[in-house]
Amino acid sequence: MTDITRAIAAATSVAASLDLPADDALVLHNSNRLALRLTPCDVLARVAPVGQEDAQLEVELAQRLAQVGCPTGLLEPRVEPRVHSRDGFTVTLWSYYEPVSPHAAPLDYAKALEQLHAGMRKVDVPSPRFTARIAQAEGIVANPELSPKLDNTDRVFLSRRLASLRRTIEDRGAEEQLLHGEPHPGNVLNTKHGPLFIDLETCCRGPVEFDLAHVTETVCEHYPNVDQGLLDECRQLVLAMVAAWRWELGDQLPNGRRFGEELLRSLRDGPPWPTLATVTRRLVGP
Repeated sequence: MTDITRAIAAATSVAASLDLPADDALVLHNSNRLALRLTPCDVLARVAPVGQEDAQLEVELAQRLAQVGCPTGLLEPRVEPRVHSRDGFTVTLWSYYEPVSPHAAPLDYAKALEQLHAGMRKVDVPSPRFTARIAQAEGIVANPELSPKLDNTDRVFLSRRLASLRRTIEDRGAEEQLLHGEPHPGNVLNTKHGPLFIDLETCCRGPVEFDLAHVTETVCEHYPNVDQGLLDECRQLVLAMVAAWRWELGDQLPNGRRFGEELLRSLRDGPPWPTLATVTRRLVGP
């Protein structure tokens, strides 16, 4: 059985054990985790190999954020909110939301992100600082065994840029708070309830500009009191971190190598710094 087949079997087995009929599973997304729509119970299942997820943190955080009215996807209300282990996978069950359109309007997106940040300031949970994600990227770049296809010139360039951006952003001393970590369009559902943020496993602490660096320019234009200089630095940082992940051995993103090359090119081209969404559109279209 393939990993995807095994993951689907694990998710449907968990659902059946909880009296949620799951005769079929539609793959909605497959990256570091598999997102499945289980029917006819109409549940969203998120599945990951054991040891490669922060599922427990995500479940706890989702409950806390729901209590303060954050615009986030909710856990499946018909079962106990917990992480399930089955056949080498962790499975969490969530409410499924039918999208009303592919993309949220920029103003609605910005207001939802502002509401999310406001709610997150009310929640005190242990979470890593955004610099832990920089360290992860630096580790990939520094170790040729983890990034064997990255040539030495690019390796030196990317390593220096990551270190320089870390120092520059930290030296600003900006106010930090709990963040989503990756609130890009792929982690936002445009539903009849408005935009809802999902995939909370990337939550970290940092300046709000770190989150804004993941969204489009038009969304940022509607978000109040943005430090444009800090936002530009965070945009560079996001490009550099994602470039490192695209060169990691075993990266499963389709066309990941092309993304890695384009991200390096964008960093070398200089300002104005594109958003990650802009780079993505260059390669795959809107």
